This record gives sequence, structure tokens and C-alpha cells, in this order.
Amino acid sequence: MTEVLATLRGDGFDAEGVSTDEEARKLLGAEEFGVLIIGGGVEPDSRAALKEFAAEHGVRRVIDGALTAPFDAYVRRAFEPLIRETASTG
Repeated sequence: MTEVLATLRGDGFDAEGVSTDEEARKLLGAEEFGVLIIGGGVEPDSRAALKEFAAEHGVRRVIDGALTAPFDAYVRRAFEPLIRETASTG
């Protein structure tokens, strides 16, 4: 997550990251997010619950993240275009 956040922030995105479901729910409930990236290590039940919670709190796109190295290149190739697309349609 550290490298993903560093890449996104370095490329001009306002990005936040947390490690637990509880932290994610708290953050999603307190702030407005257009995109949620759920890391590859999140269990299926938690993934489904977070997607539902995100939809209830105005998140317009959920990205299932499963990183491959090099992480910065993957973030730029796989995540950033989807974030830009979501921002341009919202």
C-alpha cells in the first residue's frame, strides 16, 4: 500500500490508505471519495462488504487491486487511467 500511495500522490492524486476494514469504513463515512481501490489481500467477505459500504457512501468506482511488480508502473498503467476516467465523468 505504501508504494501505491506514494505513486498516486507523486502523480498528483489525493490518495488515502488504510489497513483494516474498520479504518476503511470510518474513512469512507467521513470523507467523499470517487474511487476505492481494494487490495489483493482483502478476503472475499470483507471485499463484498466494503464494496456495498462504498456504494452507500457515494463511491463511483471500486477497483479490485492485485499488484504486480514494478508497483509504480502497475499503478500508472492499471489504476490511474480508471481514476482519471471516473473523475472526468463525475
